[in-house]
Amino acid sequence: MALIDKGPGFGIYVHWPFCLAKCPYCDFNSHVRAGVDHARWREALLSELDHYAALTPGRTVTSVFFGGGTPSLMEPATVSALIERIGRHWALTPGLEITLEANPTSVEAGRFAGFRAAGVNRVSLGIQALDDASLKFLGRAHSASEALGAIGLAARHFDRFSFDLIYARPGQSVADWEDELRRALDHAVGHLSVYQLTIEEGTQFHTLHSRGAFAIPDDELAGDLYEATQAVLESAGLPAYEISNHARPGEESRHNLTYWRYGDYVGIGPGAHGRLTLDGTKYATRAHRAPEAWLDLVARNGHGGHASEEVAAPERLIELLMMGLRLREGVSLDHLRRETGLSAAQALDPAGLRRMQDGGFVELTAERLRATAAGRQRLNGLLAQLLPA
Repeated sequence: MALIDKGPGFGIYVHWPFCLAKCPYCDFNSHVRAGVDHARWREALLSELDHYAALTPGRTVTSVFFGGGTPSLMEPATVSALIERIGRHWALTPGLEITLEANPTSVEAGRFAGFRAAGVNRVSLGIQALDDASLKFLGRAHSASEALGAIGLAARHFDRFSFDLIYARPGQSVADWEDELRRALDHAVGHLSVYQLTIEEGTQFHTLHSRGAFAIPDDELAGDLYEATQAVLESAGLPAYEISNHARPGEESRHNLTYWRYGDYVGIGPGAHGRLTLDGTKYATRAHRAPEAWLDLVARNGHGGHASEEVAAPERLIELLMMGLRLREGVSLDHLRRETGLSAAQALDPAGLRRMQDGGFVELTAERLRATAAGRQRLNGLLAQLLPA
């Protein structure tokens, strides 16, 4: 499958931490507040952007991503100011992808024109399901009809858009899910993200599930649902380029490819992470999670981050394989050597690699290491075999 660009790129991630309500399955750094001082937040985000720009002069930005939280609750003026400042600090690649996540409530969808005028050229909609009962279970504030209306509005304002669905919901059969996917394909243009429902600690669903309030499909049914996803979407021309992400060739998320290809990216906003190579050394950056604490730190220091930490070569190997083997294209061996100083023969456990090759879970060529479809479905086990003990 030919992808748009084989380079990892250099991305800018902006985290907006606020939501109207906390979804019961969500373990992201999101918070509900009665009011937000948008002017103060705009200046704080710009200050932190300035801080990281001073560390990374001369780079060319290949993507910008506004995530959260619910970034569609931002004022378009804030989005515009950040995009303008990014262009002031760095060179911009032609056709720069600028994505904003949005929830499909009517109030937020009505802001699409403002975001488009601000410079956003791609939106990612949190649809999650196409029937009202499932949306209610998932704690979503929109109805199925509102979701479809938001997709239509996105299509009118943006040449590129995507939306998310969650599967392996309680009581969901393979036939139900195949029908929902086919209905989604009536509206998906170039990209669709599909995630298996998982029960994360610290969420409302974790508490309810532990009490027996609901059950999710067992591993066998979840596997069948995953395989049905691959079959339906590949036959429709949206093959999986990553475990949970499907796109027509050329419509892959350029920003997320930067993560999976283990490229550098700046992360700004509460709880945002980043990876930056500075003078040949890779650093992990991480901002304080609490919004108010982050704001106070930015006011004092110009940024809200913890001290940057060097990512040592063994950690880089783990991170590169964890991210890169999620992709259908796999990991470039040249990139592996640049990041770790190791060849594939030096980096991988030889016995484990042979077992995984013999089992049909991984393929190794002169240029790339890639997981097969079966290997991507069992990625944690595959990594345990490939990484030296």
